[in-house]
Amino acid sequence: MNHRCLVPVGGLTVMMAVVLLATIPAAGQAPSAAARTNPAAAKVYTPPRTPDGQPDLQGFWTNTTYRPLERPNNVTKEFYTKEEAEEAEKRAAERENTQTEPGTIPDVHYDFTQFGLDRSQSTFAPNLRTSLIVDPPDGKLPPVTAEGQKRAADSAARRALGGQFDAVENMTLGARCLIMAGSGPPMLTTAYNNNYQIVQAPGHVMILVEMIHDVRVIPLDGRPQPSRNIRQWMGISRGRWEGNTLVVETTNFNGKNSLRGASENMRVTERFTRVADNAILYTFTVEDEATWVRPWTAEMPMQKTEGPIFEHACHEGNYSVGNMLAGARADEKRADENAKKDSK
Repeated sequence: MNHRCLVPVGGLTVMMAVVLLATIPAAGQAPSAAARTNPAAAKVYTPPRTPDGQPDLQGFWTNTTYRPLERPNNVTKEFYTKEEAEEAEKRAAERENTQTEPGTIPDVHYDFTQFGLDRSQSTFAPNLRTSLIVDPPDGKLPPVTAEGQKRAADSAARRALGGQFDAVENMTLGARCLIMAGSGPPMLTTAYNNNYQIVQAPGHVMILVEMIHDVRVIPLDGRPQPSRNIRQWMGISRGRWEGNTLVVETTNFNGKNSLRGASENMRVTERFTRVADNAILYTFTVEDEATWVRPWTAEMPMQKTEGPIFEHACHEGNYSVGNMLAGARADEKRADENAKKDSK
């Protein structure tokens, strides 16, 4: 959990206005290629170098944003104006905050602000885009193939056989603290803990993920991918430098940590380009012929933030899964006893 840049929830709009006004071009100006997601990086930037000559990506970074993966149905353009971006952030923050008010739906998890977890309490990655997806141009995921539709239907049928609290295997991976979206690849923003530490050494890049403290160690020495029989939760990554851009290709997923219903044969190509002292432009392309009719690409900024990253000890001392299952059994027992009483 990262406690930094604490701002009251009510101050979110003010905070965003300050960030956006400081980094967004005047209305009517078309964003340049470098400024599409991080307007502060409009000028050509020469990144610092590590001792062995690599472009230096090291440090603590966040991809915290309210921007959705897919463009909302009522939005028809690629970029917001400054004022529209502020309003979109305000609406998203209000929707998220209502989830922590007693008696509201969906269920209350907890008040993020009590633990320094609310998005308004951390460094924010400014973004004028209306969606993270940049290709297809409509900002939507491509159509799903017939094979992908059948796999999704089969998965839904399996889940329908038992309730969420019938067995621990029926619960989500996040609830079980196994893995969450921020780990990636691709590294997508979550409700909180959207922080990363990048460390470089000759021949390797390491990315520490704050959410459940997953670690990706990416070799840069040109070694081939291992056999398809070897599969991991976050796949197996291989990296290389293309100019100032770190390119990371990942395959060999185990299929259990599925991205929007993707198959285990999904391939992800990530690109990390430092475009300012305080910004990395992160893009990724997803290919999976068993799920989508074409590849798709998303683009999002990573903003420099303060470290260190503290351990997100999700399972240690976390009794919620056992308590939820025990509560479900208690409810079933009570319902059974009541039914027996009513039958007499």
